[in-house]
Amino acid sequence: MPTAPVPVFPDLAGKAVLVTGASTGIGAAAAEAFAANGARVAVHYNSSRDKAEAVAQKIRAAGGIALLVAGDVTAPGVPDRIVREAAEGLGGLDVLVNNAGGLVQRVPAADYDDAYISAVFDLNVRQVIHFVRAGAAVMAAQGRGGAIINVSSVAARTGGGGGAVLYAAAKGFISTATHGWAKELIGAGIRVNAVAPGVIETPFHDRYSTPQILDAMKASIPAGRLGGPQECAATFLYLASTASAYVIGQVIEVNGGQYMP
Repeated sequence: MPTAPVPVFPDLAGKAVLVTGASTGIGAAAAEAFAANGARVAVHYNSSRDKAEAVAQKIRAAGGIALLVAGDVTAPGVPDRIVREAAEGLGGLDVLVNNAGGLVQRVPAADYDDAYISAVFDLNVRQVIHFVRAGAAVMAAQGRGGAIINVSSVAARTGGGGGAVLYAAAKGFISTATHGWAKELIGAGIRVNAVAPGVIETPFHDRYSTPQILDAMKASIPAGRLGGPQECAATFLYLASTASAYVIGQVIEVNGGQYMP
């Protein structure tokens, strides 16, 4: 797994950042990368408190500021509460990274039931809508703009692998909505973009992909390897920084060349 140095964006120092789903994988890497750039970070988790605490302790040990915020993002009212707690605890909100999400499980079309359909869209679409609404409201009220970074997937481009079609479709929604939110919110100085990871070595694939599936995916990647969470985190930093001030409504593919739009 790549361990390149964390990029440095001086203008991120002192920014208030909320990363959802930050206890492991891409979210954890993002929280640590923002903290390494001097940002104050709210580390969100649902059930993995010990892992989230480990991320927070790592940030604090390096001299950074980390706030733990808990909650099931699919539960009514929880995204609004998480945003409120993060903003109150950090003294504002400058960057929102909507990283929480998941495949739920691999299910062929013939076996879809209402519970599965709701679970996929609640986790990957509905909660993101609520976070964008709540985060944008806080940023607009502050009057200093901000950055919202959504997480899509290469699956949004390809339709996903076996049993993952609804997940892919949900991520396609995120990509499309990112374009629309970007046009709507830029008037308040809020830049909305997205990152679409390819095959990244995280607990996501430990749970949902067999070694055989990962080998097949690796064979389709021109870079010849799977990606690391830090490579997505570096793109989050760029999109949150004024270095990307003219980057609005984009979905940046981080996939080693697996898909080239």
